[in-house]
Amino acid sequence: MAAQTHRVVILRQTGRILLWLVAGLLSLVTAFLLAAWIGSSIPRNSDWTEPADGIPIMVASNGVHTELVLPVVTPVKDWRTTFPSAGQPRPRDGWMPTHIAIGWGEREVFLNTPTWGDLKLSTAIRIATRGGEGLVRVGHYVNPQPSEYYRTIRLRPAEYARLVDRVETLLPPQPSGMPRRSRTGFDPTTLNYDATGRYTLANTCNQWTNDTLAYAGVRIGVWTPLAGGVMKWIPQPER
Repeated sequence: MAAQTHRVVILRQTGRILLWLVAGLLSLVTAFLLAAWIGSSIPRNSDWTEPADGIPIMVASNGVHTELVLPVVTPVKDWRTTFPSAGQPRPRDGWMPTHIAIGWGEREVFLNTPTWGDLKLSTAIRIATRGGEGLVRVGHYVNPQPSEYYRTIRLRPAEYARLVDRVETLLPPQPSGMPRRSRTGFDPTTLNYDATGRYTLANTCNQWTNDTLAYAGVRIGVWTPLAGGVMKWIPQPER
């Protein structure tokens, strides 16, 4: 009888601990989402206005991840000098890219995690607690069209030049005359490049997009760890 009572006490204590853990986790998630909403609602560069004429770029989102879609060649920058694949026919159809999509993210996710179902629990825990190494992913587009998920804004040449500088600071120094080393991941249409920076819950792929736009001078939120916090500042195209 005493042993049975002891087991009941242990089960109750274990249940209370689990409830505290669940309640604590929910509180952390709620606090994170609230902070993300508040941070994304406070503007940086609040006096910025989009020029009527300028260099068009796109801010792209799949609902979770955001990236920048940039023309391969402009008077300000020729991306073929940085990413040689931007000047090569796409393997899947032989078409020459007109734009490249540049995104920054966590190395293991970019290389080996095509869907949420493929995300390892150990990887998720590591990112949440310690973060992970950064990686640049480059996609190759042909005349992408504006949509809810590909929103266009225009930058003045000086603003675009600052954006280019910010992107290039991601890339480690390269020996003169040596092509930049790339690696393939789960998506055969993209290439991945070594990058500086460390991915954390406070410094996500979406925060990188945000910071890059802010560095260029664009009106954007202060802290946007989630994709929605970035996209709410970029107007949808008119139908």
